[in-house]
Amino acid sequence: MMEKKIYTQVVVVGSGPAGYSAAFRCADLGLKTTLIEKYEVLGGVCLNVGCIPSKALLHISKVITESKELSESGVLFNKPIIDINKIRKWKERITGSLNIGLSSMAKYRNIKVIIGKAKFLNSKSLSVESKKEKVIIMFENAIIATGSRAIKLPNFPYNDKRIWDSTDALNLQNIPNRLLIIGGGIIGLEMATVYSSLGSKIDIIDSGMRLLPVVDKDVIDIFVCAVNKKFNLMLNRVISKIELEKQGVVVTTADNEEKNCYDAILVAIGRKPNYKDLNINSIGIEINELNFIKTDKQLRTNISNIFAIGDVIGQPMLAHKGIHEGHIAAEVIAGKKHFFMPKVIPCVAYTDPEIAWVGLTEQEAMKLKINYKKAVFPWSASGKAITSHAHIGLTKLIFDKETNRIIGGMIIGRNASELLSEISLAIEMGCDAEDISLTIHAHPTLYESIGLAAEVFQGTITDLMNIK
Repeated sequence: MMEKKIYTQVVVVGSGPAGYSAAFRCADLGLKTTLIEKYEVLGGVCLNVGCIPSKALLHISKVITESKELSESGVLFNKPIIDINKIRKWKERITGSLNIGLSSMAKYRNIKVIIGKAKFLNSKSLSVESKKEKVIIMFENAIIATGSRAIKLPNFPYNDKRIWDSTDALNLQNIPNRLLIIGGGIIGLEMATVYSSLGSKIDIIDSGMRLLPVVDKDVIDIFVCAVNKKFNLMLNRVISKIELEKQGVVVTTADNEEKNCYDAILVAIGRKPNYKDLNINSIGIEINELNFIKTDKQLRTNISNIFAIGDVIGQPMLAHKGIHEGHIAAEVIAGKKHFFMPKVIPCVAYTDPEIAWVGLTEQEAMKLKINYKKAVFPWSASGKAITSHAHIGLTKLIFDKETNRIIGGMIIGRNASELLSEISLAIEMGCDAEDISLTIHAHPTLYESIGLAAEVFQGTITDLMNIK
């Protein structure tokens, strides 16, 4: 195997949203940058087997669902014909075009891209091995952006093709008649939304007492009511036995020894940081009590010239968090006195209905003993929601009663992810209820529910009975 040595000012390990954002920002700031990716294409999990393909499939799911709902309005469509091969090719064209876009931008910025597996040798060098060669990279600064991988259940028959992880589910191998999803988190619920619309009968099993425990109960209750006809939810239950039979995978639950046969099982119980092969322990990079890489507010590890960003440094494991961290790390390396100190980071479950939240939830405000008040506007009172078959939903704002400032918000309903930005900006800008309620919102829209919720808090609401 050939071996060569190169020098770079910054080496970025991993080309997901955090990694490529860091590399591109470094290059834009005039730093000689090298980007390492172990797979053949750039983009990481998010672009190739995560955010982007899942949202493509969720778009199909949304159109199928909305076309069915139109039958209530007198517009009838034939039953959809699902061509899984065409859907897969369409999804792959989307990710492929974005892959090409990233490669083009890296080339335009004169970033050296090396495909291979990286391993730290010391705090100033690492090796990258591919099938053809071994490259030793000497660097001034390094940024670790290797993302995360799916958590596996112990003693589970993963060698059987009917046992899926999220990547398998997004690859659209087939549409199972019966699909069991283990885990009621965001990934599990999004995949349930997709496969249910494509025709699968869905069971979801979770050991927790309720879905998405980070979300307020009043919001989850609306979600459960909306999806109960689509999914069979088995909460506070665990699996005691798995049997691989010719006709399917037979699953026995521990509480009542009930047996069910499935065509496929998707394991979606969470993700863990992906740094096992980097040799970071031998060079002394510190790991925190949750097994994430430990960093400061400038994204430095305990080794001052090595930074870490994205999923490897902890929750929330979200692409948009990693992107911003990548920018900060690059700017700090370039000599700017910047810090990653966001007030809030938005979270979204792209289910049907969508659930989006930012800042403090009501249950968090209670736990922190904040003197708060919530204001809720139900979408059943929204003209836009009613005319759009989107009346199942609500907008909920959390205010600090002492200052009237908004400290959190949550939306459940169609396009909640697109509506959340006003709340995020309001919290970052330190807006109070009056700032929001006196901002004229277009009518009829879904986003006016944010202004109307602020009016509920103010006691100026006219679209509902004014309790105040």
